[in-house]
Amino acid sequence: MMHEHALAPLDVAARLPKLQAQLQSSNLDALLVNRLPNIRYLSGFTGSAGIMLVPAVGEVLFVTDGRYTEQSAEQLAVAGVSARRSIHMAASDQMDALSDAIADARVRNLGLEGHGVTWDQQRGYAKRFAEAVADIELHSAGTIVEDLRRVKDDGEIDRIAAACAIADDAFQSLLPRLASGVTERDFAIALEFAMRERGASANSFDPIIASGPNGAKPHARPSSRIIERNELIVCDFGCIVDGYCSDMTRTVSVGDPGPDAQRLYDVVFAAQAAGRGLVREGAELVAIDAACRDLITEAGWGDLFSHSTGHGVGIEIHEAPRVAHTASGSLLDRDVVTVEPGVYLPGVGGVRIEDTVVVGPTGSVSLTNTPKGLIL
Repeated sequence: MMHEHALAPLDVAARLPKLQAQLQSSNLDALLVNRLPNIRYLSGFTGSAGIMLVPAVGEVLFVTDGRYTEQSAEQLAVAGVSARRSIHMAASDQMDALSDAIADARVRNLGLEGHGVTWDQQRGYAKRFAEAVADIELHSAGTIVEDLRRVKDDGEIDRIAAACAIADDAFQSLLPRLASGVTERDFAIALEFAMRERGASANSFDPIIASGPNGAKPHARPSSRIIERNELIVCDFGCIVDGYCSDMTRTVSVGDPGPDAQRLYDVVFAAQAAGRGLVREGAELVAIDAACRDLITEAGWGDLFSHSTGHGVGIEIHEAPRVAHTASGSLLDRDVVTVEPGVYLPGVGGVRIEDTVVVGPTGSVSLTNTPKGLIL
């Protein structure tokens, strides 16, 4: 286990009151929370099945099944979350518990997580809850919980930092293997194991190890291709510590890949530095994207930068905000975002360089600290 120091506590208990205040200002009587990342954020519960009914005023109801009777009690208590638990194996009984709570709270305007509820679920909720409150109306609450999740507390930043440090250490320990004739798949497996060995609970996502022409695919899957000398190798990976993700990309080469590859690397390196240089509280998201994209466009590769410049990182690997040319708004203090420009030349290869950074009033702090040299 690499990280033995105590992580800063998560302030889970403060989150439900903040959400309830948001519901009041949104004229919603209650919110039905069924996205598991949001349930974890609001309650500390890490199980695979649960629903929360959060009224704008009054008692929160947490519904799950019998597999999680003890776990839910323990985790909510540890998090300091006050909620009435209702344990039922049958989905119909869970719906009855929710309907009774909706009736007791006299909910007329019920918010749903619009991007987390299927069409069939919405129709089922509308029919079932109308039996409890005849004039109930269902509304999309948008990203109300995700918006609360965006700004991180000390405990969240500590966990993301620990996940980044594990990924840094695991990757750097394995770099010599790239010269040994290893396949992309075997290197990816070794990297996963090394992160687990250092204390990670899981991957943030399946690692991307893309060598030579495979690097031209931004989300290439590790293959049986043997990694060769003197070629670009795109390595994008991350892990999870106590529920929080890390994300980093480095592009390296075993030996000199030649002047064309070096120029490609230098342009992406400069673009990433330009974007990083703008990251601070109040910076416009579109401006950060433009700082990266403009340099790549000036080099003649604008059409080959085929994704956004970055994204938020937290309980999920992709969170708000998006750093993109289509984004609106600006960075907030204690946002955690990536800056990851890339260029991908079909049939040749690609370069991507990515850091995860914490936004502050005057700049940012990088949580990913593996050196960015190209040639090993």
